[in-house]
Amino acid sequence: MIKALALDIDGTITDKNRRGCISAIDTIYRVEDSGIPVIITTGNILCFTNALSIFLATSGGIVAENGGVIEYNGSRKVLGNFEVCLDAYNHLKSELPVEKVQNSHLRISEIAITRKFPVQTIKEILKDFDVRVYDSKFAIHITDPSVSKGSSVIKVAENIDVKPSEILAIGDSENDIEFLQAVGLKVAVSNADQELKDIADYVTNQPHGNGVKEAVEKYIFGIN
Repeated sequence: MIKALALDIDGTITDKNRRGCISAIDTIYRVEDSGIPVIITTGNILCFTNALSIFLATSGGIVAENGGVIEYNGSRKVLGNFEVCLDAYNHLKSELPVEKVQNSHLRISEIAITRKFPVQTIKEILKDFDVRVYDSKFAIHITDPSVSKGSSVIKVAENIDVKPSEILAIGDSENDIEFLQAVGLKVAVSNADQELKDIADYVTNQPHGNGVKEAVEKYIFGIN
C-alpha cells in the first residue's frame, strides 16, 4: 500500500524548459486531498523547494540539494558537508573555467555548476576527491557522497511514520538513482535517463508531468 508519494522536480513535474506541468500540479493536489503526503525531493536549493512546497500545499516534507538538506515540521537539517564540495570545486576551477549556476550563493550543502563541460570530464578531474558528481540534465552537482536523495527521503518519511517500502517515487535523471533504489515502488518518466529506466519497476508512456499523472493514477488511484 502506498502511503507517500516522493517526487523529483526538474524534468519530472516540469518539462524540458523547466515550466511546471499543469497535469503534475493537479495530480499533487489530488494526492494530498486523498490524505497521502507528497515529499518534494530535488537537487534544487532549499528556499526554492520550500516555496514550491508551500504553493503546492505538500505535507510530506522536503529533500533539497540532492539530499544535502532536509526540512519537515519546521525543522531543518543540513546533512551534506559543503566544505568538501568547495575544495573539489576550487580544484576543478583551477583546471577548467567552470561557472556556478544561478543563485549558487544560497546553496548550503553542495555546489552546482552549469553544463558547459561534459560530466565525464568533471568526474575525471575530481576522481581523487571525496565527492560525488551528478548530472541532473539542468546542472552538474558536486555533492557529499555520504548523503543522497535516497538516504534523505527515508529520514523525512520517518517523520510521517512511512516506511521506505510504502513510498512511490518518481524521477527522471542520474541523481534519482539512489532515490528510486531506496523506496518500494520505483517509477521513471518516459523522458528519463536510461540508467533510471533500467532500475524502475515501471516506465511511464508519457513524459514529464503527464507521466507523473499516469503513474499516480495507476498505482494510487487504481485507474488503468
